[in-house]
Amino acid sequence: MSYQHLTYEERHTISTLRRNGSKPSHIAQQLGRHVSTINRELRRNATLEGGYQYRYAHSKARQRSLQADCRTERCSAESWAFVVTQLCAEQWSPEQIRGELPKHHLPSISHETIYARIYADKRHGGELHQHLRHKVKSYKNRSLQNDRRGQIKGAISIEERPEVVDLRTRIGDWELDTVIGKASGSVLVTMVERYSRFTIIAKAPSRSAVDVSMAIMTRLVQYRDKLYTLTFDNGKEFSAHATIDEILDCQSYFAHPYSSWERGLNENTNGLIRQYFPKKTDFDQIGHDQIAEVESKLNRRPRKCLDTKTPNEIFLSN
Repeated sequence: MSYQHLTYEERHTISTLRRNGSKPSHIAQQLGRHVSTINRELRRNATLEGGYQYRYAHSKARQRSLQADCRTERCSAESWAFVVTQLCAEQWSPEQIRGELPKHHLPSISHETIYARIYADKRHGGELHQHLRHKVKSYKNRSLQNDRRGQIKGAISIEERPEVVDLRTRIGDWELDTVIGKASGSVLVTMVERYSRFTIIAKAPSRSAVDVSMAIMTRLVQYRDKLYTLTFDNGKEFSAHATIDEILDCQSYFAHPYSSWERGLNENTNGLIRQYFPKKTDFDQIGHDQIAEVESKLNRRPRKCLDTKTPNEIFLSN
């Protein structure tokens, strides 16, 4: 299996488990990672004081990635020579060049890597970028927050959400997300009420907008009198938000891309759920009774932020 960088959510889980006193070996087990990955993460992305804060760690790792021009050692010299020849002599696009490499029995290079190397060359005074057919100012990294591709139709920004939601003075404002198990198959839809921390966990057959919206409406319809706002991330599974709003008589808002902290309660709750259902769990094999038991455990757990009361006590008594 190829190595994948730690995600923002994984770093959030690491931070939470470290605060609870968990050792790297336990954290690695919960995330389905090698313990050396966790040790390296704690060493490389620690704060100046030696602690670990997930936001700081993710920002530090992201900055390091952006500063890396390219991974030259991963590119075959023969393959790169072919890239340069086809780019400069034929003005082929990186996508076209990538497709031709296997035909010439050369090691593959992704078109993203080709673009990255071209713009690394540009930063060092090179001229390879001049042979691109489209004269763009700079390479557009796919993870930048101003990437507007595939935006959800009709989404209302969190910036327009009523200020009362931030104050946590009422019951009825919810944060929603999905917890993914295997690459395909069932997912968990998590819904957390901001004031009471009351949590609902629903199982959806897939991550499609239809399945996810049905899971949301099925579980929340009984609480229509305690629904004002729903705040989602930008996942396509929430593209049926207009239907949800109409059926449940509420208003949906969307956090900014790559800004998980704007739904911090939901992210923290997902981390708690991961303690029971680690990464790569096959939710097709998890029964609704098991999910209900985890939901019940979270809702009957005393919370310091609620003066040691439980979410059940706060939510069900109002």
